[in-house]
Amino acid sequence: MAEQFVCKAAEFKDGDRRIVRIGKHEIGIFKHKGDILAYSNYCLHQGGPACEGLTIARVEEHLNADKTSKGLFFSEKDMNFVCPWHGMEYDMMTGECISDRKLKLKQYKVITKGEDLYVSV
Repeated sequence: MAEQFVCKAAEFKDGDRRIVRIGKHEIGIFKHKGDILAYSNYCLHQGGPACEGLTIARVEEHLNADKTSKGLFFSEKDMNFVCPWHGMEYDMMTGECISDRKLKLKQYKVITKGEDLYVSV
């Protein structure tokens, strides 16, 4: 099992992102609401840098009781990241592709050693 130093834990704030390479693996590491998540930086659509684009709240449609739309709103709890090549969106907490939940980025383990963060493959 190979490990790569990411940063000091205290330096990694909510909303931060780092990209690291371990051999042939390029990995995007995010901190979101206290959780540290690591995914393959290889987009499942056409191999773009999946973890390097925008992070954006999930768009939700709110409905009236009669199922007519109240409009589109940004989620207050769910966050996505977007591959900058073609806009493929992934769920921040699961790595699942928003348009096809059967597709999911490979997830990596993040390890805390003392004050340091590492990712392992």
